Amino acid sequence: MTITRAIRTPIMHRAVRTGDLVFIGGTIADDTSVSMGAQTANILGKIEGYLKEAGSDRNHVLNASIFVTDLAQKKEMDAAWTAFFGEALPARATVGVADLGGGALIEVVVTARVAA
Repeated sequence: MTITRAIRTPIMHRAVRTGDLVFIGGTIADDTSVSMGAQTANILGKIEGYLKEAGSDRNHVLNASIFVTDLAQKKEMDAAWTAFFGEALPARATVGVADLGGGALIEVVVTARVAA
């Protein structure tokens, strides 16, 4: 099976595609000084662009792993999450972590299918 890698950073590729699956690496917000809801919205917008480049979209996201530094702010993250995905909510896990570095409150990893 062919593996296609896109959007290289110094430490990884943002999107890796094999077969009909697309893996999006850990993504944080561009502006980590804003609220968790605003960081979530920014991250999801970035992920949407990564998915598009890899031949997918938000409606094909199957699974997400979400890492947050403050579970007390989870409701704010959930509001941005459900506004973005609507009825096409993927399976997901949210994990509390001590620190994501650089003021990031949330980091998101997703797996999607290639859009037909």
